[in-house]
Amino acid sequence: MGTYNTSDFRKGLKIQIDGEPYLMIECNFVKPGKGNALYKCKLRNLVRGTVLDRTYKGGDTLESADVEEIDVQYLYRQGDQFVFMDNKSYEQYELPAVQVDETWKYLKEGLICSIVLYNGNPISISPPNHVELTVEYCEPGAKGNTATNVTKPVKVETGAEFLCPAFIDIGNVIKIDTRTGEYVERVSVKA
Repeated sequence: MGTYNTSDFRKGLKIQIDGEPYLMIECNFVKPGKGNALYKCKLRNLVRGTVLDRTYKGGDTLESADVEEIDVQYLYRQGDQFVFMDNKSYEQYELPAVQVDETWKYLKEGLICSIVLYNGNPISISPPNHVELTVEYCEPGAKGNTATNVTKPVKVETGAEFLCPAFIDIGNVIKIDTRTGEYVERVSVKA
């Protein structure tokens, strides 16, 4: 397993501290008037999601984490387990609802996602930045209600609800930004 010197520290680095994987979410270089240079880092635990603040002196080293990111296809949900498959090796991975967290809102069968493996075990899942979902239920929009910024909750095929413009109807396909959970646009379906 490799190591990183302080000169390699940057946002997005995956490291290991006390046998657990961390993602460097912030790294600031500080040079005091006298003494060694300091690196103030914010680290997120990839298993538990907790955040640590650590300061390292110039010349310190950290072990690289044995994490791998692969593309997987969402297959189905069984109870509180979500099942994904690696399309290259056909290996299946199960993630509990706790690890999937709010991502379930965007998961429809066949969706390609990114999964992070630590020592061969899945620890987190991230959907693509935008997903297209079919509206299954919504209240009808009032006739002549063309005012801008009028929104209503709509229920999509995954069971999740999103706020969308009043002109959205049942059967429409909408594009949702998975980073913010916000409506982007109505998608025209090609016949």
